[in-house]
Amino acid sequence: MAGLKFAGLVLLVMATAMAIAEARTIVAGGSQNWRYGYNYTDWTLKNSPFFINDKLVFKYGPPHNVYLLPNLYSYLKCDFKGATLLAGPSNGAGNGFEVVLTQYRLYYFASSNDKDCSNGLMKFFAMPLPRWQ
Repeated sequence: MAGLKFAGLVLLVMATAMAIAEARTIVAGGSQNWRYGYNYTDWTLKNSPFFINDKLVFKYGPPHNVYLLPNLYSYLKCDFKGATLLAGPSNGAGNGFEVVLTQYRLYYFASSNDKDCSNGLMKFFAMPLPRWQ
């Protein structure tokens, strides 16, 4: 009987570890999606921490887009020089555009359309942490 209890405990621990190790799929902005005027800094704080291999999904309509900014200065100033376009205006429809956080580094995301980044708050950063397995 003790052996069965021990085996059950081992299975429970293994299932919990596997659940913790699974990557999450997270929609940027949740039900608000990727849109002008939503506070993504607040959203990020409520949805952190992010982990390596988590997937961020950006759902949006034109004219918005998704850029990866190169550094903190670019993020703070909404300066798109040196930024990489990840998804254009048409890529956010349907299931949206997916970014996998594959590295332990800062990711700075923003939309460049007109004043999306500076006035519309369409920017946030994520620092995915390693998963403990």
